[in-house]
Amino acid sequence: MRKRLVETLIKKGIVDTGVLEAINTIPRHLFMDSGFVDHAYVDKAFPIAADQTISQPYTVARQTELLEVQKGDTVLEIGTGSGYQTAVLLEMGATVYSIERQNELFKKTKLFLPKLGYRPKKLIFGDGYKGYEEAAPYDGIIVTAGAPFVPKPLLSQLKIGGKLVIPVGKAVQIMTVFTRTSETEFEKKEYGEYRFVPLLGDKE
Repeated sequence: MRKRLVETLIKKGIVDTGVLEAINTIPRHLFMDSGFVDHAYVDKAFPIAADQTISQPYTVARQTELLEVQKGDTVLEIGTGSGYQTAVLLEMGATVYSIERQNELFKKTKLFLPKLGYRPKKLIFGDGYKGYEEAAPYDGIIVTAGAPFVPKPLLSQLKIGGKLVIPVGKAVQIMTVFTRTSETEFEKKEYGEYRFVPLLGDKE
């Protein structure tokens, strides 16, 4: 079933072999409630705890591909969720810091990932809008929820040459990539419309 999912992603335009190999390796069904096992390798998003979702595999693959992850990169993930995106980054050899705002998901995923052999450098319960200054700067930052605006702390926590992949917008988001070209300048590119659950902060 994983092989069939990978074939679907290739047909949809995913070309990064590291991303495809990671998705072919990870048992996605274990990241979902048992009632969804039959749907785990279909290219669709599904509900998880705390009114959140596990993203569509294509979306996970596309965001990861846009991040251009290299082995040894230090990556900050905003929105740990089920931990599936975290696992993809770890499979690709990244050092991962991940922030989750929903305490229910944070507690569950913190216990769950090590059981599968996935060990992020640190999982943080906190506000993703603020990033995680302690481990900055990052080679890449990936945001897995819809942000109504681009949080300035995330841009400031990128290395020069680092990328921020973030879906920006309210009802519908535009997948946007910012590449830091200097201390004060960023290159911006957009990659089409997506729909994510909203990125929550401390006040929400």
